[in-house]
Parts: sequence; C-alpha cells; structure tokens
Amino acid sequence: MKALQYLNKYFYKYKYRLLLGIFITIVSKFLALEIPQIIRNSFNSIEDYKLGKITDVDEVKHQLLINILIIVGVALVAGFLTFLMRQTIIVTSRLIEFDLKNEIYQQYQRLSVNFYKKNRTGDLMNRISEDVSKVRMYFGPAIMYSMNMLVLFAVGFYQMIKIDAKLTLYTLIPFPILSVSIFILSKVINKKSNIVQQFLSKLTTFNQEFFSGINVVKSYGIEPSIIKNFDELANQSKEKNIDLYKTQAVFFPMMILLIGVSNLIVIYVGGKQYIAGEIQIGVIAEFMLYVNILTWPVAIVGWVTSMVQQAEASQQRINEFLKEQPEIVNNTKENTEVVGAVTFKNVSLTYDDTNITALKNISFKVNAGETIAILGNTGSGKSSIVNLIARLYDVSNGEVLIDGTPIKQVNLTDLRSSIGFVPQDPFLFSDTIENNIKFGKEDASKEEIIAAAKGAVIHDNIMGFKNEYQTILGERGVTLSGGQKQRVSIARVIIKDPKILIFDDCLSAVDTETEEQILANLNKVSKNKTTFIISHRVSSAKNADKIIVLNEGSIIQQGSHNQLIAVDGYYKEMYEQQLLEKES
Repeated sequence: MKALQYLNKYFYKYKYRLLLGIFITIVSKFLALEIPQIIRNSFNSIEDYKLGKITDVDEVKHQLLINILIIVGVALVAGFLTFLMRQTIIVTSRLIEFDLKNEIYQQYQRLSVNFYKKNRTGDLMNRISEDVSKVRMYFGPAIMYSMNMLVLFAVGFYQMIKIDAKLTLYTLIPFPILSVSIFILSKVINKKSNIVQQFLSKLTTFNQEFFSGINVVKSYGIEPSIIKNFDELANQSKEKNIDLYKTQAVFFPMMILLIGVSNLIVIYVGGKQYIAGEIQIGVIAEFMLYVNILTWPVAIVGWVTSMVQQAEASQQRINEFLKEQPEIVNNTKENTEVVGAVTFKNVSLTYDDTNITALKNISFKVNAGETIAILGNTGSGKSSIVNLIARLYDVSNGEVLIDGTPIKQVNLTDLRSSIGFVPQDPFLFSDTIENNIKFGKEDASKEEIIAAAKGAVIHDNIMGFKNEYQTILGERGVTLSGGQKQRVSIARVIIKDPKILIFDDCLSAVDTETEEQILANLNKVSKNKTTFIISHRVSSAKNADKIIVLNEGSIIQQGSHNQLIAVDGYYKEMYEQQLLEKES
C-alpha cells in the first residue's frame, strides 16, 4: 500500500470527522452484538420453564415480551447510528474525492505544454475521474466496512470466548484458511486491477479522439473501420474485466462455504456439549447468531481487500502525474512590469519529444511598441519563436530577454498576462460567442465586446445569427467557419488589451479583402504595443517595422519591406508570386 500513503494527509485533514464516524461505528456494533445475548437469555428462560426451574408461565411471557421490546429498541438505535456512521464516513470520502480531484486538476494546470504532447487527453480524464472514484472507495466503504468487521470480530470473539472457549475455538477453525486465501488473491487482484484501469484509459482516449474528429471520420466514410477498432479494444477491455471479476468471484463462495462449515461445527460440537449438560440450549442459539452476524464482515473482507487493491492500483497511476515536475516554473514571486521589448540572443530550440531542432542560433531584437513580421514555409520555426516568447518552452541554447531581463527571471504569471496570443488553430469553448470573447477580459462591458468584434471584422457575422452574441457555439467552436473562429479569437485578444500581441498565422482562413480590413484595424489596436505577426503572406507583413524570413530554423533574411524587395531572395520571390496571384 505504498501508493496509498500519499493520501495520509487527507486522513489528518478530516481526522475529526473520521474519528467521529469510527466512534459511532463502534457504538452501533456494540449494540448490535447485544441481541444474541438477549436471544440466549430468552431460550434459556424457556428451557428453565420446561425443566421446572421457573414455574410461573406469566413470568416467562413477561420476560420474553421485555426481551422482544429490547431487541426492537436496540435494532432501531443501531440502525440510526449506522445512518449517522454513513453520513460521517461516506460524506468524508466525498469531500476527499473533491479535494483530490482539485489537486490533480491544479497539477494539470501547472504542468508544461510538453507534458500534454506526451500524454493523451483520454488518459488524463480517466485518472481524474475513474481512478479517483476507485480511491474514494478506499476512504469511504473500505474504512466503514473494515471498522464494522474489526469491531464485530473483537467484541463477538470476546463474548464467545467468555461464554465457552472450547466451542469458540472450534467455530473459528476455518478462519486461518480464509486469511491465507485473501493474502494470495489480493496480489493477483492488484495486478489485474492495474491492467483494467489501463484499458479503460485506452477506451476513453479512443472515444475522445473519435468524437473530436467526427467530421474527418464522416467525410472519409471510415465509420465501419472505427467501429471495428472500437470493438476490438472494447473486447480486450471486457476480457480483462472478466478476468479480474473471476478472481474476485472466488472470495464469496469460499466465505459462504467457510461460514457454513462454522455453523455445522457449532451445531455438532455445541449439540454434544448440550447433551453432556455442559451448556444450555441458549448458548447454541447465541453462537449460531454470532456466526451469522460475522458472516457479512467475513464476506466483506474480500470486497474490502479488492477495493483497497484497486485503490492502490489507481493511486499509483495518479501519483505518476502528481509527482511529475513542470518543466516551466515561475522562478520569482515578485511582480514584473512588462513593457514589451523582446530580444533573442543566439537562441536554439530542440523539442525533446521529437528531437527536432526547430530553431538554430536565432538573434534579433524588437523594441517596445514595434511590429515584427516572421515569414517562412511550414516547419521553418515561426511558431517556435512565439512559444519561446510566451515561455511555453525554454531555450536549449542562448537566451530570450524581456525588457532586458532574462525571461526565466520574469514573473511567469505577469509575462503571460501581458501577452495576447491568437493561435493558428484557435480554440473556442462550447459557450456563447459573448463569453468566448470575454475570455480575454471577464468583466468586459457590452460596448467593449462589440468594439472588439468590430475590430476583428466579425460583428456583422454575429448579428446575422438568430441569437446574435448569445449564440451557443458547438464543441471547439464547430458552429463557426474557420475564418469566423479566427476572428472571434482575434476579438478575444483585442479586448484583453495586452502589452505584447502575437498573431500566429491567424488570418490564413480569411479572404484577402477581410484580411486587409482586419490588418487596418490591428494597426490601430497594436499602436504602442509590441506585435508579432506570423504569416506566410507578404500582405500581412509588409507594414511591419521589421521582417524576419526563416528557413529550416535559421534566419535567411531580415529588414523592412522596402529593403527586402530591393534585393533578390526568398522574400522578393514570395512577394512577386503573391502579387501575380492577386492580380489573376
């Protein structure tokens, strides 16, 4: 149970709730174990009347009536205490589940982008949902039923020994066999539980990717192939689950058999003692009740063991991510004022997941308030530069400076809050258009939202929708076209009003006329702001203060538009080619 030791802090946090629940459990089971003694006394009273030790039948009836009332009263009180026990222990397990999910979610927030490139979304979701649910069973039902078992065994065993030690020892003969069986089976269950959770993660990931890419699946007509692959994965998962539950199923028949053997021992050994006059008939009845009262706790040993083993396997998977250290950390707690000057000094970047060197010895400087355009073919390293500015990655070699300060010494929260980033593939939430724009500024007024939408040339499109700004977008903004999604994403940045603007090929899905409108508006928005325009179109770059042309991670040209078209090279060729395309 090494993995579960991580959860000890939650035991400490909710110790008073758990201790109260345990106390209530003990009291309720003490009361429940009074019933066999009352039954014994009732049987003994009847036997004494039959043997003539008690001559007054009314006295026997009166005693039986009192015993019945006591049994009913004890049962009602024990039942109420059991209710309170569940309200304390099970509710506590839900509170711990809430805390653990929050802890995992916060850890997901802290982890770097590189982590998400190496792990699948479905697996991440499974660990925060299914695995946490398994762990909750360890805190709730496992603790509650374990306490039931321990109290019932301790008190019941003590009462049985006190009444007749010989009969008790005979009755408990099957229990060592049970203990050994549990020890062996628990190891097997732990291993198989881990495998089941892994397959559940694979299923979750498969479904998540299928639903996210449903347009591609339908457009290519590959539903039969997808269904076939899902069936194969689901069947593998089914077989692993069946294998696990076959092992778990061994517990209960074994326990019922052992309880049955104990009952037979009570009847046989107790019967011989009764015939010999060593015990009264009530003792046999009491022992039968004790054995059957202990049936559930004994049976629950297997279930609790299974729950603990599954929780161990799940917590082990959770710990893998909780122990993961983010590659990008905030190295300063002091606030940093970001003005907007950005400097690259001999920067190189190699992605460790692919071992691809995206940037090679890049050097340039952008003063605060200037606009720089970065051009190049696909894979030339354009997006890698903006990833470094937002510190989504750290450089492999060289140094990036913000306002003359090494970027690692700049407060990470202040840096990112000072950047407005429009990615090439914008992400919109399944919410209203208004709320998607307000993502850039939560307390934005209606006037600010409309102004930002007009600046991104999307206002007229929004007003054409039935519900205008209250239109609910589908998942990932599927309701909108590619160009509309990009413009809503631009509006989100405009309303944020950051110090540094980054447009990563965000006009690729709009027509030339709309592009010119947006660029004209962005010139006003980006005034006195450091602006990075990543593009493959010269039209997006020509008005920039500086232009950098990348090829295979290296700078092959840099200068202003007029400087670059005056010399033969990549930029001039691109300019002339796109000019011809526009004229045609």
